[in-house]
Amino acid sequence: MGERSMSMFRRFVKDDSGATAIEYGLIAALVSVAIIVALGTLGTELGNTFNEVATQLSTANGGGGGAP
Repeated sequence: MGERSMSMFRRFVKDDSGATAIEYGLIAALVSVAIIVALGTLGTELGNTFNEVATQLSTANGGGGGAP
């Protein structure tokens, strides 16, 4: 190997910007997964709440569910 290629190899070994980009990518992926899980759970709970309210309203209305 020539001196120039050894110099390029040393710079490549010392360069950690690629590792930093990968770390930021992994952090972004983990945050995204956490948000998706949280929104999925929140959506399920919200759906259950609306179903419960609809059931209570239907019961309070005499169970007809339609216009009187």
